[in-house]
Amino acid sequence: MALLLIAGGVALGRDAVDPVQLRLLGVRLGQAAVAAAGVQMLAAEYSSGLIRATLLAVPRRLDLLAAKAGLLTAFVAPIAVLGVGVAVLGLTPSGDLVRAAVVSVLHLILIGLFGLGAAAVVRNSAAALGIVLSLLFLMPMLLRMLPDPDWQRILYRTTPATAVQAMTTTVDTAILPLGPWSALGVVAAWAGGALVLGAFLLYRRDA
Repeated sequence: MALLLIAGGVALGRDAVDPVQLRLLGVRLGQAAVAAAGVQMLAAEYSSGLIRATLLAVPRRLDLLAAKAGLLTAFVAPIAVLGVGVAVLGLTPSGDLVRAAVVSVLHLILIGLFGLGAAAVVRNSAAALGIVLSLLFLMPMLLRMLPDPDWQRILYRTTPATAVQAMTTTVDTAILPLGPWSALGVVAAWAGGALVLGAFLLYRRDA
């Protein structure tokens, strides 16, 4: 499913102003799929009550979260590589194309980990997915409604809301408030923060 979403922009890339960005349009939708995968990897065990059996089998809770993060990465990475590769197939190779493709793959992995961390924090599938998807899809609309351009710029630079735009744009990149690698760093900070907080709460709370 994620592969189809990522590759969904292929046919749109012809005669576009920024063909790379248009080909990678599916990454925006693919975020939802990988976020859901990350959330369900842990939250499903809480909703079913299986988390107690899991923690009996793996009593070291930080090891459990690390194992799930590794498993999620191993699951998302090849799908993201394949999907992004199919999406940009046929475009003229360039440094900007390679950069956009690599950053898109890393972004999808980080969004999955963000979902896993959110699930560890709130322990509820709907709440965790709601948090992640709100930051990714609702926040951009809220940014446009803000009357203060300074706050718009600050939130643009510090939330993952518009990261995909910064990562996949290869034309007129100078007008963007955030570069592609900086945008990836913002997403990494959110994913890392969620995992650290989730690890702390997983260690401190009862199952």
